[in-house]
Amino acid sequence: MKTILSRCAAALAALLVSGSVLAAGAELQLDKWPTARGRNLAALQNGARLFSNYCLGCHSANLVRWNRLQQIGLDDRQIRDFLIPGNQKVGDTMKIAASPAHQKAWFGKTPPDLSVITRARTSFDFRGVDYLFTLLRGYYRDASSPTGWNNVAYPNIGMPHIFWESQGPREVTIEEVHAHRDPKTGHAGFLKTVTTYDADGIATKGEPQLLASGREGSTHTFRPLDPAKARQFDADAADLVAFLAFITDPSAGMRVSIGVWVMLFLGLFTI
Repeated sequence: MKTILSRCAAALAALLVSGSVLAAGAELQLDKWPTARGRNLAALQNGARLFSNYCLGCHSANLVRWNRLQQIGLDDRQIRDFLIPGNQKVGDTMKIAASPAHQKAWFGKTPPDLSVITRARTSFDFRGVDYLFTLLRGYYRDASSPTGWNNVAYPNIGMPHIFWESQGPREVTIEEVHAHRDPKTGHAGFLKTVTTYDADGIATKGEPQLLASGREGSTHTFRPLDPAKARQFDADAADLVAFLAFITDPSAGMRVSIGVWVMLFLGLFTI
């Protein structure tokens, strides 16, 4: 039953986000999430703190109980005093106060549940953890956007940048390459467009360049105005992704540990 619920939640999360997001992620050069963070208890605990303080206001994790966090080194008192909002109990699932109907009225659609989000964002082209790491770090100011923000991993994203104070101001240069055919000559090639957004979100677009060869896709370069702040935010983003990967599959570490002992036993038994 639990497996069926997990698959349904993954499918729901995937449907709630436009299919163009996945396509954009496939064409985008994704940042590699540091996998060592997923084995670091301090990183996982920091990720749990960030999730509770910043994400849980809009996104639930209805398939995960708070007492699961005992696996990352937290006791019931720490979970209850520092992480659980409102009057929820340690044995409750990670739910939010807002109803889906209210969220749909406020945001246009219900924000996806994050119980299995790293699995839902995994495809043949990229890992879900890499996509989420890129998404969290990919915000930039865009004065033309209704929220004032945009994102390299999810163009025209509806969610504002909730970590903007932690990350600090920065500029971004985005290079986009698209297939192009000259309507007059019929010559096929590629068109490259370079757009720079300053710290206030004002865009400066260069003249399109016609390339004889190339590959469709998008690359980006960020220039933080406060490098120390940006480095700290990158570490926090990695910790938050580590926590999201943990709640997606809390038993992964135990399975790996058991698997190692099973292989050792089978090896010894074979000898």
